[in-house]
Amino acid sequence: MRVFSPVRMRQIAVLATLSLTAVAGCSVLSSGEGDETITVGTTSAPTTLDPAASWDNSWELFRNIYQTLLSYPSGATAPQPDAAEGCDFTDSTNRVYRCELREGLKFSNGHELDAKAVKYSIDRIGRIKADGGPQGLLGSLERVEAEDERTVTFHLNKPDATFPFVLATPAMSIVDPKEYPAGKVRKGKTIQGSGPYTLETYEEGKRAVLARNGSYKGYADRKNDGVTIRYYTDSAAMIGALRKKQIDVTYRGLAAEDIVALQTNSGDESLQLVEGSGTEVRYLAFNPEHPWASKPAVRKAIAQILDRGGIAHKIYKDTVESLYSMVPRGLVGHATTYFDVYGNPDPAKAKKILRDAGINKPVPLTFWHTTDRYGSQTKIEFEEIKRQLNETGLFEVKVESRPWKEYSEGLHKGKYPAVGNSWFPDFPDAENFIAPFVGEENALGIPYKAPEITDKILPKSRRETDRTALADQFKKAQKILVDDARMMPLWQGKQYIAASEDISGGERALDPSTIMIMWELGRKTSW
Repeated sequence: MRVFSPVRMRQIAVLATLSLTAVAGCSVLSSGEGDETITVGTTSAPTTLDPAASWDNSWELFRNIYQTLLSYPSGATAPQPDAAEGCDFTDSTNRVYRCELREGLKFSNGHELDAKAVKYSIDRIGRIKADGGPQGLLGSLERVEAEDERTVTFHLNKPDATFPFVLATPAMSIVDPKEYPAGKVRKGKTIQGSGPYTLETYEEGKRAVLARNGSYKGYADRKNDGVTIRYYTDSAAMIGALRKKQIDVTYRGLAAEDIVALQTNSGDESLQLVEGSGTEVRYLAFNPEHPWASKPAVRKAIAQILDRGGIAHKIYKDTVESLYSMVPRGLVGHATTYFDVYGNPDPAKAKKILRDAGINKPVPLTFWHTTDRYGSQTKIEFEEIKRQLNETGLFEVKVESRPWKEYSEGLHKGKYPAVGNSWFPDFPDAENFIAPFVGEENALGIPYKAPEITDKILPKSRRETDRTALADQFKKAQKILVDDARMMPLWQGKQYIAASEDISGGERALDPSTIMIMWELGRKTSW
């Protein structure tokens, strides 16, 4: 079996080792065999079941049901083979990438999974070009070639050392050509994948029932027989279900007060908290087509007023950290550019910025956020942002919100003047906190012309396999973002998993892009 090349794929120091805070003070002993089903609660429901239509948290479900050529085994910070037996660049310029599939791969319906299926799956992303879809990740791809039943080759239009990381994202999930139409998004409530689990039942916004896939061939060592995922709209209901033992684990959406209660042992002592260094970035983004948000002076005045420390302390009880660049701490290229330019919050300086631009009356602006994706603290956070801005007398801010599916549709149609989102990385590299937001096709669906970044900095960075050599380039890109002030980072979040005392594996259940890998969850056999 060919070994995946760590030299080609370079290790990136990303996430600090996850530490288990055992609130109950008990040791962890896992059976190592799947003999139970686990129920997981989350506030992050999918928007679609088709990978070609998703560049969002739908990936959390996809990772566990679909299969990709490469993925992240527990503890890995660089992609390793999954559906592939091995992958590597075959040239010295990082423009030809070849993978050989495992033998005998099948979809859960028994259909054969071969190189043609891989080519079909990748090609349909670019063919469909769904609103909110992941086609922006494939900017360096020229064509896909199925050389034989097990060999697939990716020909790139420019050097791209990050391409293996793209292939490891759930957006590149392999789908059955007989079940997924080539030119449109697949509808319905079923999935035909080849991952560790099958989707037995799906009720949109309520639950997904996963069972072991008996035909799965990959690296995942499943510690359970199946998983039921229940979707909640707020932390209170989710943590209440955990305390009542209606669910075993929570993932995404825990409110700060619940985290603090578990950290200080003032909650239920039968619960444990897994705390991991995370790369979630909360940010504000502004629509250049809006009459007020399009004005640089308006955006820069907001940057001059925002009190990130106040938000982190007052709203999130210091469970998050202030962030002054889109690249978070722990990654090569992290900087403090917004602080370097604007310093501490200063309404007087903000007023001068506006007056110098000829803006002499309060600026009317509406901020939009989703109600059911990032936790119940989001509403309170945006009320605090409203308070900070309006209190200066320089702004007349309103706050509006919608459920994620409706909000996402409006976002990609450019309906909102200003929005607040969280970004969870596609892969753990500084580029993935910059590239997805610039160019004609990006994660926000609003074109952002930044030729210095898209035409010079990013192409140069993608030729470099040693990512540690790129710190200055990424800092330069962030300085451009700060000068534009269209993307405004607020804070960097950690990852928290709350679980019943009999659950094991929480410390291994987050991959480098902070997606939960359900197969690591099991039940302890002894205390």
